[in-house]
Amino acid sequence: MLTPSSTDKYARLLARCEGLPPIPTAVAHPCDYSSLDGALEAARLGLIAPLLIGPEVRIRQIAQEHGLPLGDTPIIDAPHSHAAALRAVEAVRNGEAELLMKGSLHSDELLHAVASGSSGLRTGRRLSHVFAMDVPNYHKPLFITDAAVNIFPTLNEKADIVRNAIDLVRVLGVERPKVAILSAVETVTDKIPSTIDAAALCMMSLRGQIEGGILDGPLAFDNAISRAAADTKGIRSEVAGDPDILLVPDLEAGNMLAKQLTFLAGAESAGIVLGARVPIILTSRADSVRARIGSCAIAVLLAHARRTAGDAAVKA
Repeated sequence: MLTPSSTDKYARLLARCEGLPPIPTAVAHPCDYSSLDGALEAARLGLIAPLLIGPEVRIRQIAQEHGLPLGDTPIIDAPHSHAAALRAVEAVRNGEAELLMKGSLHSDELLHAVASGSSGLRTGRRLSHVFAMDVPNYHKPLFITDAAVNIFPTLNEKADIVRNAIDLVRVLGVERPKVAILSAVETVTDKIPSTIDAAALCMMSLRGQIEGGILDGPLAFDNAISRAAADTKGIRSEVAGDPDILLVPDLEAGNMLAKQLTFLAGAESAGIVLGARVPIILTSRADSVRARIGSCAIAVLLAHARRTAGDAAVKA
């Protein structure tokens, strides 16, 4: 299922992880079949070395009921999901793990532990979510942000959301990611505040406040994705028709866009949260094992990139 092919973007992503050592990963409350199976399958593929954190009796019961081989996978007993989230974050803070993976608890519960000022994993960056999407009729991977964490982001928060996404896509091999900043129209108007934010973000990029990517916006979805649509409207753009990243105006728009691509266009998606001390593998209970593996593969590549950067800094 995950063998590389010329058309399977996820399989090619997985192939990039071949030969890399598995990354120690704290899995918070893997207390249903899909979350436990996803973590164990990622371990079987050599992506992660899971540290399962949650009610041990329940985890072992689920494994036995579904025939999932736990083997010698370490389990840290935690009485409930809240305790599991706190202990998983602690595992990252004390060096037991380099990645954090959501199990069957609610996303807000895990992110609350991550965002804690005294004991969490915050950095100077805003936390943000990225959907990495394999859309069958689009010519390359497409990244949508933010569709899961920031509800109505401010201009400065959008700047961090863009920075996080650019950093991710650069690690995945795109030297200068193209960012389409979406709105309902492609012209700037005070009647639609997201168009003003888009224009400001583009100027921030020109002034060096946002680095590493090529930004353009506001762009409506049609002229962001279709060069022909952009040409019809007379839009001259390096981004139109070829974006790597779609920055949405708010969570509602992003969530609907990602789910429309999934359920109407047959897209597959992986989910990851950025801006914390480590990447956070954030998947839904409805996600397939394939989606969970894709999320793990992206997080693993990020973790190895951080290791490489850290080694370079030490040598310097």
